[in-house]
Amino acid sequence: MVFAWVAILVATVVVVPQFAGDYGVEFGTPGSESKAAADLLERHFQGSTGETVNVVWEAPAGAREAQPRIDRLLAAAQRVDGIGDATAPRYSRDGTIGLAQLRLDRPTMDIETSSGERLLELADDASSDGLRVELGGFLIQNAQEGQPPELMGLLAAAVVLLIAFGSVVAAGLPLLVAIFGLGISATLIGLVALLVDTPDFAPAVAGLIGIGVGIDYALLILTRFRTAMLHGADERNALGEALSTAGRSVIVAGGTVVISMLGLMFMGVSFLYGVAISASLAVLVVVLASITLLPALLAIAGRRVDRFRIPGLGRSLKSDSGTLATRWSRLVQRRAGTAALAGAAVLILLTLPVLGLRYGFPDEGNDPDGSSTRGAYELVSRGFGPGSTGPLLVVAEEPSGLERVAERMRGEDGVSFVSPIRRSPDGRAAFFSVMPIRSPQDAETADLVERLRDLAGPGVHVGGLTAAFVDQSHYVAGRIPIFIAGVVLLSFLLLLLAFRAPLIALKAGVMNLLSVGAAYGVVALAAEGGRFGSLLGVDTDTPVPPFIPVMMFAVLFGLSMDYEVFLLSRIREEYHRTGETHSAVSEGLAKTARVITAAAAIMVVVFLAFVFSTEVFLKLMGVGMATAILVDATIVRMVLVPAVMQLLGPANWWTPRWLDRLLPRFDGEPVRVPATAGERG
Repeated sequence: MVFAWVAILVATVVVVPQFAGDYGVEFGTPGSESKAAADLLERHFQGSTGETVNVVWEAPAGAREAQPRIDRLLAAAQRVDGIGDATAPRYSRDGTIGLAQLRLDRPTMDIETSSGERLLELADDASSDGLRVELGGFLIQNAQEGQPPELMGLLAAAVVLLIAFGSVVAAGLPLLVAIFGLGISATLIGLVALLVDTPDFAPAVAGLIGIGVGIDYALLILTRFRTAMLHGADERNALGEALSTAGRSVIVAGGTVVISMLGLMFMGVSFLYGVAISASLAVLVVVLASITLLPALLAIAGRRVDRFRIPGLGRSLKSDSGTLATRWSRLVQRRAGTAALAGAAVLILLTLPVLGLRYGFPDEGNDPDGSSTRGAYELVSRGFGPGSTGPLLVVAEEPSGLERVAERMRGEDGVSFVSPIRRSPDGRAAFFSVMPIRSPQDAETADLVERLRDLAGPGVHVGGLTAAFVDQSHYVAGRIPIFIAGVVLLSFLLLLLAFRAPLIALKAGVMNLLSVGAAYGVVALAAEGGRFGSLLGVDTDTPVPPFIPVMMFAVLFGLSMDYEVFLLSRIREEYHRTGETHSAVSEGLAKTARVITAAAAIMVVVFLAFVFSTEVFLKLMGVGMATAILVDATIVRMVLVPAVMQLLGPANWWTPRWLDRLLPRFDGEPVRVPATAGERG
């Protein structure tokens, strides 16, 4: 089995890249006005969509005096693949800043990253003798490399595993499973990019999810294996027990994550398909590795799994006893009503900031300090106003009346500049640019887009990347309820199949909705900037891209279900053994407390690795997902689950007879033990 996995890894890494597609993202929203504008531009302007690269320069002695050097830069840039002609330069009022735009001859997603890298080299070469040149635009953002968060996640997880196990071998096995999963799935994502639109951040999202769940799943199986051996089982029986209990939970939990991620298909946004398939692929690979590769490694290691111990570490997972967790569970169960209300109140309080959540797309002002795009944004904002970093495109297929439209828009509040009209080579279409006063991410810019569309009249479309972001925000926000309903329903059905208890499945769904709501609240708070946001590198009030709450819900609803599945599976085992809910809850909590705490700690540090990304939306995703896992492993698992299950009593395991007959029974599933007459309610 080990040799088979090595062969699969080598074959995947060697063969798949030969057929891999290119990463790219299409922000066009079906049926939107910005999509209509982009289609017109592509049809009549030889494939161009109106996208540009801003070339902005600063020369204290005068931007006009530096124009000959800039002309040489622009001429060299136009020889780069994907780059078209340049616009006439504009100069700031004080004459120290100049701005020109390089038009792209095709959509950004169809241009190689190397083109952006070459433009950055040209700008660096031109920046000398008092001249500073910076570049802005989506193509340049794609070319700027940041620290891969997957590496940070692996290092952080390794530290937690060493602390938890205290053994290099025991800590190394979950890492090895995660590395195998990451190596195979990250390579296979190249094939996903060949088939569907896949953004360049999909590997990071899929990688961190794969690392987190892969280590968690391996951790749970490994812990059950060690516990069985501590209780006297031989290696073969210990492995069988680990796979029939923790292994079964891993399959159910992994299936829940996959269903949640595939729920992104409900959104109808093309690039989310690539994210959903990539993350689902990563989870499927690590689930398979956890139930095949890990058992093979454990069979080889046997009792040597605790070799190379580190003194003073590893006490937390030395056994599955948990006297502190038992005492805590009984305390909560004695005050079940109060505990349930208090836990729910805390989660609702954390959710409240979501009322101020503003959808939109962060502009280049949120890029890292020192990046060319951030420098270009600051220069353009200082010289021409921040709106010049995100021009709107006004396109018409009947050019005759476009001059009157341009004149009306010049006098509109919020407009700083309207460019001359440019006609298509076939003479059947034309467009001009509108520079807003406010930045692309400002709420007033979104309002301006709607006002300009009212001014434009029939047959004239207001588009451009900024308008496309506005359209997508409206579109995605309107479909979020459908998405949430679909994921919750599918997950409820999966949990119903796993536990054959409708109230258990319903309770898990409601509690995980509360966890996700708390995560949304923390994201909204971070996006406002302030002291909390600045800790994450979010310095200003920033809108949240509408696909972030959607992706977070898909990821978190699946992952937070993991701990429900692991905990409830152990409680269910105890219930089938004793037939009494009160003791089953306290024993199940005690026997899973340490391992779930370690698993949650790993997931939290892995998701916090997103904070090291250069993309502000990945930072927000990371802190939100880490919050949800932390809340789920503490407030939900330690307070709400024991409290609510105590309040429900025997009803936890109630199933209507007709439903019991319909639900399939898994092989090896124990027969339900009826509740005892003296069971506590």
